[in-house]
Amino acid sequence: MDGSTIYALGTPQPSRAHPGALSVIRLSGPRAADVLVFLTEPGAFARGRSARDPALPAPRRMVLRTLYDPLSGEAIDRGLAVWFEAPHTETGETMAELHLHGGRAVVGAALEAIRRLKLCRMAESGEFTRRAFEHGRLDLTEAEGIADLVAAETEQQRRLALQQMDGALHRLYEAWRTLGLGTLAHLEAAIDFPDEDLPPGLAQGVRDGIVRLQEGIGAHLADRRGERLRDGVHIAIIGPPNAGKSSLLNLLARRDAAIVSEIAGTTRDVIEVHLDLGGWPVVLADTAGLRESGDAIEQEGVRRARARAAAADLRVLVLDASGDWKTVQRTLTASTENWDPARDIVVLNKVDLAATEAVDTVPLSARSGAGLPDLLTRLERSAGVLMDEGAGAPPLTRARHREALAEAHASLGRALVAPEIALAAEDLRLALRAIGRITGTVRVEELLDVIFRDFCIGK
Repeated sequence: MDGSTIYALGTPQPSRAHPGALSVIRLSGPRAADVLVFLTEPGAFARGRSARDPALPAPRRMVLRTLYDPLSGEAIDRGLAVWFEAPHTETGETMAELHLHGGRAVVGAALEAIRRLKLCRMAESGEFTRRAFEHGRLDLTEAEGIADLVAAETEQQRRLALQQMDGALHRLYEAWRTLGLGTLAHLEAAIDFPDEDLPPGLAQGVRDGIVRLQEGIGAHLADRRGERLRDGVHIAIIGPPNAGKSSLLNLLARRDAAIVSEIAGTTRDVIEVHLDLGGWPVVLADTAGLRESGDAIEQEGVRRARARAAAADLRVLVLDASGDWKTVQRTLTASTENWDPARDIVVLNKVDLAATEAVDTVPLSARSGAGLPDLLTRLERSAGVLMDEGAGAPPLTRARHREALAEAHASLGRALVAPEIALAAEDLRLALRAIGRITGTVRVEELLDVIFRDFCIGK
């Protein structure tokens, strides 16, 4: 961080087709309040007035001001101005905002006026949030939550991002770090002060602490909800040829995403569609019809279909209600890897040709759309059950977190079987560093605080 003052447009760039009603320009850094005075007081820049002059409004109080070009003195716009005093701001620095009309000419002239002052520079991507992290206003997980909230496309993604931005992951990882620090302090005390009066049962307490930490991280690593919310719940549509799988995909996607034909074996590769299903992001995959074939290309399509079904979070088996669907159902559910009758769904398609009722199936006509609301309800319920697994603890959301936690988990496993106490302490220290990399807090000096707080050493 170079200590400079930065500025940027905090709202979408207005265009000719989409001018904004309002635009907000944000500033952060030691000269932010000066910029506010020089732009809103006629002649202030030429006279060299500073941000300590009476022209500066009270902090955190919005005031109506005219924005002027600092060199020509020409009025640019009339809007609201506010400044925030460090360190109690979003970035930890002095900040200012200009709330202006959202036309392209207004925004362009205002940004040019700020540039002409030569007191600040245009912010780089993510620099406001980075400064907030560097000033201790948030940790890396909370910063990532902000990025996820901006990128959220579904209701559930928005909720998870807001939860992370509010510090849910920070609190979980901080609790693990605190537990690990306490355990490591006990180990260090036993190593460095073997002749002192240490608490009884120290060895068992250390082991219990390491086990608790390892089990907590292990359960977190096994929870796939965060990745599913980020990348989408994967649903595979499977079934025999000509059962209506591609028609169902098109019906759910509300467009012709897959070719529909009466010729069996038309679909030979996996076709993906991204959907918002009751707030859950979903990746819906149409697959090749499952049957024996002498065609090498179709055989590869069937292999890919089975692989996608095995890897999917949910499976939808589409059967032709006008045929011997019960026999086909028994055969395909028995041969489909990871088929879960409590979660996966059987759809009886073409009920407009052969009305059929059966327990634990969803009747549907992909041609007319009859039965679609019931199918959507079942899909949302199955996705909800899947995403509720492990609910209560905030889910792991990023590959960066998973890599660091896997490293910490492995280090804790080595600590439990270490032949010497010094080796166990080193492995525990490595685990804490890995956790600290996730939040951006790796502070070794805290270990001494714990040691001297818990033990009367050198009394």
